[in-house]
Amino acid sequence: MNRKFESSLTSPPKRMIALCAIALAACSGDLSAQSARATPPKGAAAAPAGVAAQAPGSAPAPAPEPVLRGLPDFSQLVDRYGPAVVNVEVVEKAQPAAGGLPGLSPNDPFYDFFRRFGVPGPEQGPHANQPPAKGAGSGFIINSDGYILTNTHVVANAEEVTVRLTDRREFPAKVIGADERTDVAVIKISATNLPIVKLGDPSHIKPGQWVLAIGSPFGFENSATAGIISATSRSVPGENYVPFIQTDVAVNPGNSGGPLFNMAGEVIGINSQIFSRTGGFMGVSFAIPIDVARNVEEQLIKTGRVVRGRIGVTIQDVNAQLAESFGLERPHGALVSSVEKDGPAARAGIAAGDVILGVGGHAIERYGELSGAIAAMRPGADATLSVWRNGKEQSINVRVGELKEQPQLTARQGKPAGQGTDRASALGLTVRPLAPQEKEQANTQGSLVVEEVAGPAQAAQVEPGDIILGVNGKRVHSVKELQEAARSAGKSVALLIQREDAQIFVPLRLP
Repeated sequence: MNRKFESSLTSPPKRMIALCAIALAACSGDLSAQSARATPPKGAAAAPAGVAAQAPGSAPAPAPEPVLRGLPDFSQLVDRYGPAVVNVEVVEKAQPAAGGLPGLSPNDPFYDFFRRFGVPGPEQGPHANQPPAKGAGSGFIINSDGYILTNTHVVANAEEVTVRLTDRREFPAKVIGADERTDVAVIKISATNLPIVKLGDPSHIKPGQWVLAIGSPFGFENSATAGIISATSRSVPGENYVPFIQTDVAVNPGNSGGPLFNMAGEVIGINSQIFSRTGGFMGVSFAIPIDVARNVEEQLIKTGRVVRGRIGVTIQDVNAQLAESFGLERPHGALVSSVEKDGPAARAGIAAGDVILGVGGHAIERYGELSGAIAAMRPGADATLSVWRNGKEQSINVRVGELKEQPQLTARQGKPAGQGTDRASALGLTVRPLAPQEKEQANTQGSLVVEEVAGPAQAAQVEPGDIILGVNGKRVHSVKELQEAARSAGKSVALLIQREDAQIFVPLRLP
């Protein structure tokens, strides 16, 4: 059944509008009249200019109400820079059929949505003839000769890329380069005298400022959505090289790769991803800062690849419990949980348990900021790190190396078996010594393996099979050393463990 959409608002009677206007005018007029008529009594000193006189013994005049301003109007910004935002359509390379969508019934409300965008349905089977998969996203022109910024995941595995402008012209595009770590890609079309955006400086943005996104959500080209900056330098799971700009701007499938504007009409970020439980926008979206994207873009255009710095450490964020454990006044910095053997940091003397508070004089508040700062440095450069160690801050110089893609490590399966346990009761751990062959198999420097967890350890999500390496920055090699460390610890304990092939600090809160 067809329906006509009607406005849910109706016009109020004209008389009510007039009454409201009269009431507001009357309130404003009374205040003005009283201020104008108020005169001091005889013999009283006149009030200073600009200050209303008060009757003797009367209460002080209330403070003026804050001025409420109207919402911003983005229409001029959209008119000026909207033509520089493009729709990017992709035909992907043929992939082996995967047998549809496992676990998704044809009766599921999302089934038709995925099928509409080229994802095969379960009934089509692994050998069915599938049409080429298609995708869509957004981008924006940064050079009048046709260079366009977008997301890597928009053009990944692309067989054909087509760019559509707001004037409906279409151009085939070439992928100049794509960087998976930052999700930034550069494509180019053969055209001249194109409208371009103006790039801004993300270092000046603040939470609460208005921002605007333009893109093609669900294929609706050049849709504008507005909101505010929710946070800056935000780290998200699995992304350590981008200090994301978090906003509440509505971003949906198809917005990826589009620009995020500030109120001055400058692009400060590239809309990249959302956090959602449904697949659609739920009030949290993330943008790549434009300075990060610009650095990637320049390298991709010049060399076709991105060179990054590295120092060879694994880091994690510092929460309140870890800060207390290491003697910091407040949570900040990046906690080093492991150091690569013979890497740049190891050669400089960086050790697990160090907290890196700054790089080159720039403070590190969140651990993700350290990854971005080091990655932006050229290999061979010297990085001066401010390091918190044993309750004191010191400077350590590290020669930056080059970050290269590492092969994925195979996780160790299962947990060591054996007999003989003892309990570090204060921590809620049941542990036992590792046999020499178990240490070799696990490729670890630790000597204790967790058998059971309870109390604080269970609350901190320590797991059976974890290998205990240290407590509060000090290595432990025996059950006795662990028990002594537990007895001497304060209310917060930073437990260094090895889980599979990773080392992490786990904060425990003792009763």
